[in-house]
This record gives sequence, structure tokens and C-alpha cells, in this order.
Amino acid sequence: MGFSLILILIVVVVILLMAVINRYRRCPSDKILVVYGTSGSNKSAKCVHGGGTFVWPIIQDYAYLSLTPISIDANLTNALSRQNIRVDVPCRFTVGISTEPESMLAAAERLLGLTPQQIQELARDILFGQLRLVIATMSIEELNSDRDKFLEAISSNVEVELKKIGLRLINVNVTDINDESGYIEALGQEAAAKAINEAKVRVAEQEKMGEIGKADAVRETRIRTAAANAEAVKGENEAKINIANSDADRREREAEAQRRATAAEKVAQAQALEESYAAEQKAENARAERERSTQTANVIVAQEIEKKRLVIEAEAAAEQKRVNAKGEADAIFAKMEAEAKGLFEVLTKQAQGYDKMIQAAGGDATKAYTLLLLEKLPDLVKTQVEAIKGINIDKVTVWDNGAGNGNGQTSTANFLSGLMKSVPPLGELFDQAGMSLPEYLAKKKEEPKAESKEEPAPEE
Repeated sequence: MGFSLILILIVVVVILLMAVINRYRRCPSDKILVVYGTSGSNKSAKCVHGGGTFVWPIIQDYAYLSLTPISIDANLTNALSRQNIRVDVPCRFTVGISTEPESMLAAAERLLGLTPQQIQELARDILFGQLRLVIATMSIEELNSDRDKFLEAISSNVEVELKKIGLRLINVNVTDINDESGYIEALGQEAAAKAINEAKVRVAEQEKMGEIGKADAVRETRIRTAAANAEAVKGENEAKINIANSDADRREREAEAQRRATAAEKVAQAQALEESYAAEQKAENARAERERSTQTANVIVAQEIEKKRLVIEAEAAAEQKRVNAKGEADAIFAKMEAEAKGLFEVLTKQAQGYDKMIQAAGGDATKAYTLLLLEKLPDLVKTQVEAIKGINIDKVTVWDNGAGNGNGQTSTANFLSGLMKSVPPLGELFDQAGMSLPEYLAKKKEEPKAESKEEPAPEE
């Protein structure tokens, strides 16, 4: 029984806790949470922005006010300016609910439960009234030229009235200002009327001077009337000039607008032609590229195949030449190697023969050299004989008178002896070869010594 009671109490507490948690309301950043009912203060409602609060059941309830800006068209027409000239002032206002504490409370008291359309109509009525009031305090010159002053006046007047219902002015956009009767024409009419009224006042003042100065007054009146008429005509002429200038400006602007429109149309046509030409150029380029590819496939590819074939043939021929050159080089090397081996064998055998010849000579190299020279002696003699073999003597004429020279020989004997001396002797050949003849070949006869003949001494 006690466990059931505790369980029931726990369930009740949980339910109450869930109910309390469920009554906590959070406020989005684009809204204002308005809690009304018993707020515990002198205020009619509690406004929360960007936070949250508990809303007690039964005794409290809540609602939201949207902070989304509201755009209002206030196309004011026939509004009187300070000069009593009716003007059209189309404006667009952007308003929204303010987040200031006092403004939020005012909005909760006056706008809670209204639809956006109803809030827009309410704000429009306030804006129209304040806009007319501001225009009534300004001249057309100020409305047209000093736009900042106009907007500042609108903001200062409208802001105060909107704040009373919890709204604030976000933006004002004045698109254009038009006058119903014509601004320049009204200025001309005002100048003419002013001149005429001044003339009438002067005439009335002259009439009061009495009958004595009546003639002068009439004359003065006529003069002043003429002057006034001149001023009036002048004013009318100035008004007409201003109207003409306005018409000229209008026609000039219309012509400029027409010129810009024509220029824009021509520019658009030129751009269209340019795009068309560009597209045609791209098409021609694509066709040219296709033709180039076709020619490349038909000509260049075939030439590349032929080039590769020629390269392969040239490489094969070069390889064949390298193989043949290598074979020839190998053959030459083999031939030279065989000749070298043969020469080596000849020299080896020759050295062995010389060695055996020295051994046969009992180890004496000079005797072996003599034996070798005996073998070569016929060749040396043959060489000596060959020295004069090729001399052709067709005719030899010797004039010999039989007289001898100092050695007892005749001229003919001297000629033959000199001819034989022209043959190289064996001794000189051996000397040039770095060798020497054996003694039995090199031995010469000793010439008899000439006996000295003593001359007798001269007698004293």
C-alpha cells in the first residue's frame, strides 16, 4: 500500500515537472513573445525578445508579434505645399515593430491580434497624415532640391506618431514629385499677379491725394499703370520663356532618351550579329579542324608509316654494314695475328740458327759473324757491281799525248783508275753498316816509302 502511494506521488511529480517544462516558451530572434494575464507588475503584458520565460497555465497565456518589416505604398496626391500648390508625392515606407521596451509594450497593447494587413492600413493612415503635414510646411523648391531636408522632416514627424503604436520607421523612399498645374508656369503667374497688385495699390494711394493732384495722379497712374503693364508683360514673357525652356528641356530629354533607345537597339543588333559571326567562325574552325584531321590521317599518317619503314630499312642496312665490318675486322685481325705468329716463328728459328752458329764457332761471336758474312759476300759483290751496271757510255774520247804525270801514269790510265774508284769499296760499305771486314779482306799493300833526296847545300 505504501509502495503504491509513493509510486503515485512520483508519477504526479513527474507530470507536474513535465507540465512546467512544457510551459517554458522560447522567443525567436524575429519575433516578440508577449505574455499576458497576471504579470506580477503594473504592466498589462510582459514582452520578451531573444530569450524565453515560463508561461503559467490557466492564469497566463502568450502570443507572438512578428518583427518582419512591412512595406507600405503611400502615393500621396493633391497635397498642398507651403505655396498652396498641389503636388503628387509617391513614397514607399518600410516600418516594423520596435524592440525598445516601451515600444514593445505599446505594440503589445495596440497591435497584438492584428493581421499584417490591418497593421499596414493603420500605419498608412498615420503616414498619409504626417506626410501631408510635412509637405504643407515646405515649398516646392525645398521639396524638389533639398531632398535630405524633406526626408529628415518626414522621419522626425512620422517616427513620433509611429512610436505611439509600437512601430518604428526603417526607411523612406521618395520616387518622384510632380505638380499638378506646372511648377514653372505657377512661378510665372505668381510674378505677374504680384506686379499687377502692386500697381493697383499705387493707383489707390494716388487717388487719395485729392483733387489738387488729380492730374498728376492720373499722369502718375498712367505711368505706373504702364510700368505695371510692362512688368506684367515682362513677367508673362519670362513665364513664357521659362515654359519654352521647360519644353526645350523636355524635348531634349525625350530626344536623348530616343537616342539612347536607338543606340541600345543598335548595340543589341550588333551584339547579335557579333554572336552570329562568332558562331559561324566556330563552325568554320571546326570544319577546318575536321579537314585538317582528314588530311593528317590521309597524308601525314601514310608519310609517317613510310618514314618508319625507311628508318627500319636504314637501321637494318646499318646493322648489316656493322656485321660485315665486324667480320672484315675479325678477318684482318686473324690475318695479322697469323702473320705475327709466322714472323715470330721465323725470328725464333733465325735466333735459334744464330745461337747454333755461335755454338759451332766455339762460342766466339766474331767468328760466327765472319761465317755469316762469308755467306753474304757474293751478294755484297753483286751489289757493288750493280752500282755501275746501269751507266751507259756511248763514246769515250781520250786525247792522250803519251805524256805522264808525276806518278808516271798516262791520262788514259788516270781516267780508268778514277772510274774504278767511283765504285764504293767494300770497306766503306761495311763501315756504313757498323761492321768491319776481316783482316784477310781489309789488308792493304804497304806503299813504299819515298826516299828522301837531300839537296846539296849551297856552296859558300
